[in-house]
Amino acid sequence: MYKELNIINFLKKSHDLPVLDVRTPDEFKKGHITGAINFPLFSTSERDIIGKIYKVYGRNFAILKGLELTGARIGKFVISGKEMAVNNELLLHCWRGGLRSASMAWLFDVSGIKSHVLKGGYKAYRKYILEYFRSPFRLIVIGGMTGTGKTDMLLKLKEKGNQVLNLEAIAHHKGSAFGGLGEEEQNSNEQFENDLFSCLSAFNHEKPVWVEDESQNIGRNLIPSAFFQQILNAHLICIETDTVTRVKRLIRDYAVFSPESLEMCIKKISKRLGGLNTQVAIESLKQGAFDKVAELMLDYYDKTYTHSLKKRDTSKVHTIRIDSSDLQSATDEILKMAVSYI
Repeated sequence: MYKELNIINFLKKSHDLPVLDVRTPDEFKKGHITGAINFPLFSTSERDIIGKIYKVYGRNFAILKGLELTGARIGKFVISGKEMAVNNELLLHCWRGGLRSASMAWLFDVSGIKSHVLKGGYKAYRKYILEYFRSPFRLIVIGGMTGTGKTDMLLKLKEKGNQVLNLEAIAHHKGSAFGGLGEEEQNSNEQFENDLFSCLSAFNHEKPVWVEDESQNIGRNLIPSAFFQQILNAHLICIETDTVTRVKRLIRDYAVFSPESLEMCIKKISKRLGGLNTQVAIESLKQGAFDKVAELMLDYYDKTYTHSLKKRDTSKVHTIRIDSSDLQSATDEILKMAVSYI
């Protein structure tokens, strides 16, 4: 007989066992447990049909229709389940831990596959992770104007064995109007939250977590308010460097994209950039004067970042000047600076 597991025990077992999400592909696409495999009992259209029958004729007729629709696929379910199981064992869930996961678990059980069902289903998982974002973390934020090398610094910190949360990588977006260039399509905000939880839950809460200073919106994804407030309240190491270095970084990161895509990004901020600056930026872009374009973008984003710094407790903002291109030395300086409050 299959077992029901609460969310904590289910997630513990998910480190070693595959998680099969038996909801429809549409439900799965909207949001799923990070790393789960979509193993739909019904297609989206089939579920719609069963739902209508349930409303009009009741539960028993809906079950009969479900059996009719899945009858021919039962053998394939078992074969696939055996192929995916680890040591003949796996995890299952549906939306609320109801009939869909119970039905699949029963089928696996009679076929000799040991299965565990998430009590409360995906709904319980979502409730758990949204509360989890209130958990206290020892955050240290890396900040600074655009082009100061914040992301490079985080990668170097990770190389040195520190716990690093890369929000931009999770969101598939670099945060600015240009942030979607070269990135995968962003997931739903629900999936962003799920992936964020997956990263955070892997960290040791007793040790510091380094994170880049971000606005709450990263593209169309939104950092959960409870966690974002912790970012705002954390100590921030604000990197300063010379404009020439910053311009070179922007050219390195963005001149590889087509002028057409860059122009579209500039037009996204045209109202705030101003008509004249927008015109100059686009003309400079067409002429290949990337340094001029970068300077105009820096001027715009510097004002935006300066405004965001005002939301912070100034006693927790620590400025460090980095003039060297030696990231190793710069990382060591930042780690020394952070010792007093980590």
